Amino acid sequence: MTTGTVRQRPPGAPADLLRAMARPSFPVSRWSLRAIAHTATTVVIGIIVMAVAVPLYGPWLVVAIALIDVPADSADRMFLLVAGILSGLSMVVFFGPLVALPLGAVERRRLRLVSPGSADSGHRTPPPGLWGWIRTRYTEAATWREVAYLFLLMIIAFSLLMVMTTLVGFALVLLMGPFLVEDAPGSQISLGFVTATTVEEALPLTLLSPVALLAAVYLSGITSYGHGVLARSLLVGPPKEELRAELTEVTHSRARLVDAFEYERRRIERDLHDGAQQRLVALNMDLGMARLDVDEDSEADRRLAAAQHKADELITELRELVRGIHPRVLTDRGLPAALGELADHSPVPVTVQADLPRRLPSHVEGTAYFVVAEALTNVYKHTEANAATVHAHLVPAAHGDALVVEITDYGPGGADPARGSGLTGMRDRVAVMGGTMDLSSPQGGPTRIRVELPCTIDRTDPR
Repeated sequence: MTTGTVRQRPPGAPADLLRAMARPSFPVSRWSLRAIAHTATTVVIGIIVMAVAVPLYGPWLVVAIALIDVPADSADRMFLLVAGILSGLSMVVFFGPLVALPLGAVERRRLRLVSPGSADSGHRTPPPGLWGWIRTRYTEAATWREVAYLFLLMIIAFSLLMVMTTLVGFALVLLMGPFLVEDAPGSQISLGFVTATTVEEALPLTLLSPVALLAAVYLSGITSYGHGVLARSLLVGPPKEELRAELTEVTHSRARLVDAFEYERRRIERDLHDGAQQRLVALNMDLGMARLDVDEDSEADRRLAAAQHKADELITELRELVRGIHPRVLTDRGLPAALGELADHSPVPVTVQADLPRRLPSHVEGTAYFVVAEALTNVYKHTEANAATVHAHLVPAAHGDALVVEITDYGPGGADPARGSGLTGMRDRVAVMGGTMDLSSPQGGPTRIRVELPCTIDRTDPR
């Protein structure tokens, strides 16, 4: 049994910076220290970012200069504008994420000073390799929100540096006022509405020094809180618990839709098999009986024979339709027998190896069957393959077993999902079941489709 320690707030402690600022004890509380630390580190980090990100905002300064200080030659002005805009956009697009990504990581850690709570990144996990990282990071919205935050941070840091330096400097001048006028005869301290030239006149002004420092503390709290809200909106993604709950709900709803579709398909298959098909068989028998009552080779006999032949063709087509909706052999005898029947009906010679130790869930068998059926149809229609193989076997997976089905055709290769909907439909069908599909089709062949389907039984099996 594992136990853990949960840190709790002391009774009566405010939950966040905004509530703490509403209390009279804020200037001497730990929240004021947090706000001051956040403000100070904002200025320091902002100065560092300004130094590092000069290539990002430098071209835009050229654009601003071209707009404000217009050169005499309009051609020079246009050149500066175009060159500044193009170089500025290029630097932001190509190098902005390289500066913004580490800055975002630092800011999410610093955010806990003034905004307690989860501060997880909104980035996706990139595929292995440098190109996978570049493709993921440069195409996701979280990266460009961090780039926007980078420019906002420089503005915030510069503003805080000016305002806080003015307030703190003002408080220090007031505090040191009596010493300043005493050490330098003839000096004075002017506040606009009052001027002190002697120690006696400067002493009352020292009482305003704590007020200026208090204003700096509260201003630090206000700006830190606003800065925290801005950083959380731009840098922090949804909590992992929320994402996990949404993913679970999507998975369950997808399973319910699949079950409903499977149930409806089975109902249609039963209606066709037990209803329309049986009536056509009865009609065919009635036509055969009617031929016994007419003269052989008469006009009526020939018409009845033609009608009986059409009924036979319709019965055959209906059986093929029923088999396409859900083959009876799949329900009665399982996937290996159904794959063998597919191979028997394929115009291309197909070798099937399906060594399955047990029956699988019906949704797994159905998905595997229709993937193989679609793949063999593509082999016949779109390739010049002279043979194909189908392998089906179970492999250990994270949660139980997984069915692996491999369809290989020995054709010219070069299959491309972008050129047709068949492969895309197969991939979508597999994805609905939580599986994966890989395609390998080099020029010259062979073409290999590998499908892996989890065999966990987490739904009502309609079989």
